[in-house]
This record gives sequence, structure tokens and C-alpha cells, in this order.
Amino acid sequence: MTHTELFRIFGRIGLLSFGGPAAQIALMHKELVEERPWLTEQQFLRALSFCMLLPGPEAMQLATYAGWRLKGVPGGLLAGLLFVLPGALVILALALSYAAIGGLDWVQSVFLGIKAVVVVIVIEALLKLSKRALHRPGHWALAAAAFVAIYIFSVPFPLIILAAGLIGATLSSDTPSEHAPPVPLRQTLTTAALWAAIWLLPLVAIYAADPDFLGPLGLFFSKLALVTFGGAYAVLAYMTQAVVGDLGWLTTAQMMDALGLAETTPGPLILVTEFVAILAGYREGGISLALLAGAVTLWVTFAPCFLWIFAGAPYIDWLASRPRLASALAAITAAVVGVILNLTLWFALNLFFTTLTPIPLAFGTLLLPDPSSIHLTPVLLAIAAGYALLMRHMNLITVLALGGAAGWATLAITGVL
Repeated sequence: MTHTELFRIFGRIGLLSFGGPAAQIALMHKELVEERPWLTEQQFLRALSFCMLLPGPEAMQLATYAGWRLKGVPGGLLAGLLFVLPGALVILALALSYAAIGGLDWVQSVFLGIKAVVVVIVIEALLKLSKRALHRPGHWALAAAAFVAIYIFSVPFPLIILAAGLIGATLSSDTPSEHAPPVPLRQTLTTAALWAAIWLLPLVAIYAADPDFLGPLGLFFSKLALVTFGGAYAVLAYMTQAVVGDLGWLTTAQMMDALGLAETTPGPLILVTEFVAILAGYREGGISLALLAGAVTLWVTFAPCFLWIFAGAPYIDWLASRPRLASALAAITAAVVGVILNLTLWFALNLFFTTLTPIPLAFGTLLLPDPSSIHLTPVLLAIAAGYALLMRHMNLITVLALGGAAGWATLAITGVL
């Protein structure tokens, strides 16, 4: 495979990566494992389990790993950047438009239709992933336990993964796995030092040049990048409180709009940080500072992802060659299925219903939809998309375009989003 092929496929993934990590992982599996033999099933699942352990957007890091696996560091850079840049450009355009003219209901209406299609993609992918990752009754039990832990009891994601890994290691057999050579420690330290410098030295320079706004902004989002275990949802509450309450960069209404638009665009949800930074920069000093703020935030958010992957990816096969570690990774993969089921259900419920009611339990909360708040437009569009994709096997891009057009038409006809 050539770099041109790599550019074409990962560019396609970047443009179609709607719907959050569950949909993005499903799309990559389809493109990299099912459609072409670039990664084996085991390579994909091992990498997915590894990326779920890291801070930052797991789908972007999975794309970076796939590019690295295929074409080394240049391939990793190409794949990672192509996964982020389409969404980042869309967010840039939306944020500047929002700052200048306010709400963008027509944009949200288009992406409402797209998200209805994405629900079908996610459900189909979840079924395929469960068939490939859940081989034993114990794996099914771990997936179910992970889902209940995160959906009902709100157990922190890192604890779920840690518990699954410990269970898998404890129940491991001593049957040797495939052999993988050890990774030289010097190589790891050199890679880590290089990418840490690439990430942090520009931040130091920015802080020295502008200690009043860009410096604190870069430092804040750098710290945020280090604690985003389990994806962007894990830190949204903290970010909202800090950005609105502590720093005063945005109002609550602006923050809600930022999240809503970020959820409907391609790329990782953590791109909401770019939207926030652009609005804060625009408010502070106009369009020039908005552009600088967006660029700084993108840098400090995604540069660490390359550090984690390029330093840690060489160990994935080595970890899998160790029986206890391989069993731990298999258990983590099973737990990840439960976590992705939680993301899928959360995505579908928030799309199809406008009101979700928390039902208190003894040690947790069950989130149930209010039937009277059902949003018929995305429900009907999702049913139509299911027929088009699963029964008629229509082209994915065509169905996405039709979904977006239908969402816009609904707003144009009814005036209701």
C-alpha cells in the first residue's frame, strides 16, 4: 500500500467520523479490517484495548496506531492528522460563524439527520464487535458488568478497565502466546523525550509571549488532555465548570451550544475544546486572537496523543505475547464492549428523546427516557437509514447525504429542530 492509498482511506475515515467513538471505531474496523487486510482482527482489538487505557480520544489514537503499524511514524502522523483535521476545519468555520452571527440551527438540523444514520452504523458495528471480542462466558459477563457499572453506577472508566485487566490476569492460563521481541528501553525513552519536547516547548514559548491569555489557555487545555481517560465525556463537567464558572471565557448557553455543535461534526468530541478556545479568543481580542487560540488548543490537545502512541505502540504485540498480559488485554477488550454499549445507548437516547429521567436506585441511578418527549424526526430517519443500509445495502455516503438533507428539510418545512 502506498502513502496515496493511506491518505485516501484515512481521509475518508476523517470525513465520515460522525457519532462519537463508538461510530468512529466501527468505521475504522470496516475500512481497515473488513474492507482491506491492513490490520488483522487481533491487531485491531489489541490496539483498541491499549488506546482505551490512554488519556485522550481513543478513536484518534487508534487511527494513529493503524497508520504507524502500516507506514511507521510518517503513516501515524498522516492517519492521526487526517482523523482530526476535517472536524477541526468544520469546527473552525462553525465557531467563527457562531461568534459573528450567533446560533446555527440549520447546521444542527443537517447533522441531526446525519446522526440518525450514525445510530444504525453504531448498532451494526457493536453487534459485529461483540461477536469478535466475546469468545467465552467470562467475557460476556465482563462486558455486562462493565455496562452496568458505567451506565447505572457511574463507576469511573479507568477503574472499570483496571478491574477487567486484573480479573483477566488472575484467570489467565500459562499457555504461551505468539512471540514478540522486546522493545529497547532506549528507543522508548528517546521517542518519549522527542515528542514531549514537541508538545511542551511551544507551550513554554506561548506562555512567555502571552502570559495573560494564550499562555493560561494552552496550560489549561494541556492539563485537560492529561485527564481525559475514557474520552471527552469524562471531563465535560469539569471543563464546563472551569470555562464558565472559574475562567469566565464562555456563558453557560454558549458552552451548551459548543457541545451540541461538536457532537454533530466529524472527528473526536474533544474538538469542543477548539470551539471553546475560538469563542474565548474572539471575545478577548477578535478574529486574530480567536484563530491563535484555536491553533494553540488543537496543538496541546492532540500532540500528547502522538507521544502516547509512538512511545507505547511498539509494546502492544509484546504485551500480547505474555500469557497473563494477553489475558488481561482480552478481558479489557470484553469490558470495552460494555463501555461502547453504554456510549451507543447514551447517544441513541439523547438523539431520540428530549427528556431523560434519572431513577434513583440503592447504589446508583438508572437513566430512562420520557416516552412523551420522543423526537420523531431522528427516529423515522434512523428507521429509514436502517432499511437503506441493512436491507438495501446502499452506499454509506449516499445515505449520510440523504439523512442530512432530510434533517434540513424538516427544519425548513416545520421550523422546528
